[in-house]
Amino acid sequence: MTEIKRIGVIGAGTMGNGIAQVFAQAGYDVHLVDAVPQALDRARTTIEKSLGKLVEKGRLAGETRDAALARLATGTDVQELADVDYVVEAIVEDARVKRELFGMLDSITRAGVILSSNTSSISITLLGAATKRPDRVLGMHFMNPVPLMALVELIRGQATSPEAMAVASELCVKLGKTALEAADYPGFIANRILMPMINEAIYALMEGVGTAEAIDGVMKLGMNHPMGPLTLADFIGLDVCLAILNVLHEGLGDPKYRPCPLLKRMVAAGHLGRKSGQGFYNY
Repeated sequence: MTEIKRIGVIGAGTMGNGIAQVFAQAGYDVHLVDAVPQALDRARTTIEKSLGKLVEKGRLAGETRDAALARLATGTDVQELADVDYVVEAIVEDARVKRELFGMLDSITRAGVILSSNTSSISITLLGAATKRPDRVLGMHFMNPVPLMALVELIRGQATSPEAMAVASELCVKLGKTALEAADYPGFIANRILMPMINEAIYALMEGVGTAEAIDGVMKLGMNHPMGPLTLADFIGLDVCLAILNVLHEGLGDPKYRPCPLLKRMVAAGHLGRKSGQGFYNY
């Protein structure tokens, strides 16, 4: 496969801008694409602030920050990714929308380019089937916040080649991340374990087993979690939690993954956590 120098990142939300930042920091030329110009402006501002904090803390040299920002380009047209060597998709967690995008990327990018998805639960095999290169489609699930979290969950689809997985694994090393492989089952490893815990915490709240503060406090003080499950759900986004639980419930057919009615009600009300200013806590 061609030496990787240029990275295409699609989606300038929380995950996309973090992914763009770590690749630019690691010395790659990054082209960040989003259909909404304002999202690109917010992403660049967020990246500048994030890099600035690293400089303030002495973890990054000022010259390194400036060089990383100089390697970051933005645009609104996916066609601009025709010359990239590797793609990371980080758009909305919707299988239909992702499949459409992967089909488009398949026709835009060179034949050998790996198309990866930052999906947290959607089948990589399903995304690969939308292309003529399923052997070069894989999952590259970063953790939030991307610049600070060490883990990248690599997901091998049914047709993903060992060579493609090796390239992704090597990229993780160059990013300073630890890659751990998961099979292509709903939720992979991270969310297969995390989301039922969050869901059970919401059930405990709904049933009056404890207050939000008590539930989070028990998990922090008793289980040594850095953040309680309800606080974490607010941080992730309650709509994202619901979408992942729906994938688990539908994909595995087990009632233990059934989303809590309180979670559904909060999402319907637009109480999505930190990003909306209100979730299990007010922000």
